[in-house]
Amino acid sequence: MTIDRRSFADKPTLARELAESVADRIRNAIAARGSAAIAVSGGSTPGKFFQALGKTKDIDWSRAVVTLVDERWVDETSDRSNALLVNEKMLQGPAATARFFPLYSGGDEPDATHIAKTNALMAELPKPFAAVILGMGNDGHTASFFPGGDTLDAALTAEGPTLAIRAPGAGEPRITFTLPRLLETDGLYLHIEGAEKAEVLDKALGDGPVEDMPIRAVLRSGAPLSVYWCP
Repeated sequence: MTIDRRSFADKPTLARELAESVADRIRNAIAARGSAAIAVSGGSTPGKFFQALGKTKDIDWSRAVVTLVDERWVDETSDRSNALLVNEKMLQGPAATARFFPLYSGGDEPDATHIAKTNALMAELPKPFAAVILGMGNDGHTASFFPGGDTLDAALTAEGPTLAIRAPGAGEPRITFTLPRLLETDGLYLHIEGAEKAEVLDKALGDGPVEDMPIRAVLRSGAPLSVYWCP
């Protein structure tokens, strides 16, 4: 495992430092390849990071694409939508000119037709990602790699780029990038906060099956990973 664990005094400091690191990745990708794509996580944790990154002025945001590592299968107007969070917290001010590629493509269920539609859009993303920012649940899930997921094995091994997954702890049906696609990135990050998440990470770093704590698939992938944590 190639893991760089970084601890910060508080949430604003972590958000600022993570935003600066991701901004560097975006600038470098644009300079090298003419465009940059990042995949971010939803939930309650990344709000301050989204705001800090969106305020970054010295990025040509018109050459950047933002997408999500996973999404609940809900419309973007739903308060359960990760896309809504990204649009409200990040894609404002300087970052308003960035393009956003949603994972949700309509309908009540992520059936084969809708997944194919999403995958066609994701095929247009610049490769590799400039940065992928993961989160982690207390159950050891990351992206929508949930314990007990009906397509968990495929989510961890398939080319994808995305697939549908349902799991007892997931609430709504989900759509997620597959792990192989997420690992195609210049920079891989894990953003976690609080003592409980630190304990979950320590447990995941120990022995045990991936199916019990799917974050282990990331930790054991051999990909360089930067962990950003604060109390």
